[in-house]
Amino acid sequence: MDPNRPDPTPLHAAADWWVRLRDPRRAARSEEQWLEWSGRDPRHPDAFARVSELGAQLGALDAEARQGFVREFAPRRTRRWWPFALAASFLLAAVAVGTMLRDRLRADAVESASYATPVAVDRDIALSDGSQIALGGATQLTTHYTPARRDVDLGAGEAYFQVAHDTKRPFIVAAGKISIRAVGTAFNVRRTGERVTIAVAEGRVRVAGSEGAAIGKVSAADALEAVAGQQISFDPRASGLTVSAISPTRATSWREHRLEFVNEPLDSVVANINRYSTRPLVLADARLGTLAFTGTVDPAALDGWLRALPKILPVRVGGDAGQVTISAARAAR
Repeated sequence: MDPNRPDPTPLHAAADWWVRLRDPRRAARSEEQWLEWSGRDPRHPDAFARVSELGAQLGALDAEARQGFVREFAPRRTRRWWPFALAASFLLAAVAVGTMLRDRLRADAVESASYATPVAVDRDIALSDGSQIALGGATQLTTHYTPARRDVDLGAGEAYFQVAHDTKRPFIVAAGKISIRAVGTAFNVRRTGERVTIAVAEGRVRVAGSEGAAIGKVSAADALEAVAGQQISFDPRASGLTVSAISPTRATSWREHRLEFVNEPLDSVVANINRYSTRPLVLADARLGTLAFTGTVDPAALDGWLRALPKILPVRVGGDAGQVTISAARAAR
C-alpha cells in the first residue's frame, strides 16, 4: 500500500458518522457509538477531523461551487485523491439533505414544554423568546412555540405573563373556552374550572372564545379588548364575558401573597385558596358555591379569615386538622 495514500476505509466510515451525527432524528446512542468508533483505531479521529474540515468547507460554498469542488477531486483526475472525493460525495449529499432538513425544520420547528407547580409553591419560568411567566400554586401550563405563533395552554391555576414584543408571532393563551391574544403586554390569567379571569397590568389583550367559538352573547367577531387597569371575566353560569375596572395592583396581588376577590362565587374563592393551603377547604353543600364574596385573603393568615367568614356570609366553619368544612349556617329558632 502506498504510505502517502490515505486508507479509504476510515474516511468512508468518518463521512458516514459525519452525516449521522447531523441528522436531527439520529438514534439516542449515536454520540456514544461515535465515541466508541473513534477510540477503536487511532486513524479514526484523524479521519473524522479531515472529513469535518471538508464538511465545513463545503457548507460555506454555494451549490455551484460545491459541485465544482467535488469535480476537482473526482477520481478521474488522480487516483491519489479518490478517498477525499468519496468523502466529498458523502458530504455533498449531507449538505444538500441537511440544508433541506434545516429549512423544513425551521418552517415546522416546534418547541413544547409542560410545567406544573405543587400546592403553595410558586415558580418563575423564562421562555426562549424572552417572555416571562410566573406560575402560582397548583398550576398546570404548557407552551407550544412555532415560527408562526406562540401558544400557551393554562390547564388550571394562575399565571402572570410578561410577553416579549413580536408582532409576527402572536402570543395566545388558551384557558378552557377562553382565548387571550397579546403582542407585547403584561397580564394575569386565573382559571378555576371553566371560570376564567384576565387582569391586564400593561398594554392590551383581546379575549374571545377559543378556536373562534362564541361565548354567550359575544361572538368571535365581537371579541372584547381590555387595557391596563381592566379585567375580563368569564363565568359559564353567566351570559358571557364581562369587563370591569380594577386596581393596577390586582393583576399581581397573588405574587405578594394576597388573594383579591370581587363579587366572586364562594366555590371559586375556595378553589383558589386551596391552591395555597395545605389544609383543604371543603363546601358541605354545593349550593353555597353561588354565594358572592368580595375581599382579600392572606393564605398565611387563613385562620383569621375563616373566623371572620361567618360574619360576612350565612355559613359556619368547622372541621379538623385534615380539612376545613364550610357549611350552611343553622337557621335561627
